[in-house]
Amino acid sequence: MPISVHHSVPFLLTLSLLAACNGHDKTADAGTIPDNAPPTLNFTVVKTYPHDTSAYTEGFLFHDGDLYESTGTEAASMPGRRSLFGTVDLTTGKITPKAQLDREKYFGEGIVFLHGKVYELTYTTKTGFIYDAKTFNKLGEFTFPMKEGWGMTTDGKYLIMSDGTSNIDYFDPDSTHPEQVKIVYDDSTTATKTLPSFRLARVLGVTDNNGPVSNINELELIKGYLYANQWLTNYILKIDPESGKVVGRLKMDSLVTDARNKFSEAESLNGIAYDSTTGKILVTGKLWPTIYEIKFPL
Repeated sequence: MPISVHHSVPFLLTLSLLAACNGHDKTADAGTIPDNAPPTLNFTVVKTYPHDTSAYTEGFLFHDGDLYESTGTEAASMPGRRSLFGTVDLTTGKITPKAQLDREKYFGEGIVFLHGKVYELTYTTKTGFIYDAKTFNKLGEFTFPMKEGWGMTTDGKYLIMSDGTSNIDYFDPDSTHPEQVKIVYDDSTTATKTLPSFRLARVLGVTDNNGPVSNINELELIKGYLYANQWLTNYILKIDPESGKVVGRLKMDSLVTDARNKFSEAESLNGIAYDSTTGKILVTGKLWPTIYEIKFPL
């Protein structure tokens, strides 16, 4: 996704942060939000963990009890930033890489595990990568019809992808056809390849009381609902996967402020990870110093 523009912990958080998480929205209480607007979902911070401030977070998920993170970078970015994915050590925040892309050519995006494979998107090169979920050896590449790759999750059957618009696309990785695609790499070199393209099974349009909701970013499926970061906002949206309606919003202003107070280069909120075994939910952001474990009504 585009590089964010930033305008200007230990276990126990400050009381002010906890109060901000639990507090009622005074604007809503004043009656200025329409009755049919998505309700604000209150949350509490349960615990905090360190996060690598060189990690430009694009994907964030649990798999078999391990936390995985994928990151992206442009070639012109700081040398320490990489396009990779790997496991996160919650005691240090550091990522142990499982696969890494050439940062001169690819800006890494979202990842997902499905049927023994890992799928990874890239931002503008219309190319995805497939890895073995145990060895992390590269198995192949694929292409997709959207102009950009952003976030990804799965319902156990489909690859569910966002592209920064108001649409969420469902692809069937078991149904493919070859497609010739011209790739413009991040270093401006080009190549023409014939890559498998997955069958588009469904397009879900995301809407709220004002119409289509754009900038849908990192995705997570939690107890039958899609949760999505909305780029350039401090919201996590709760989306009905049948209708596409936004049925709730987590307003994460307090966490964004806390992250930026701790590290001035912290950028946008991005990253939702749900462990279905323990019920743990973690959130973070691009270049944030902290991962927050949060709790809210599901």
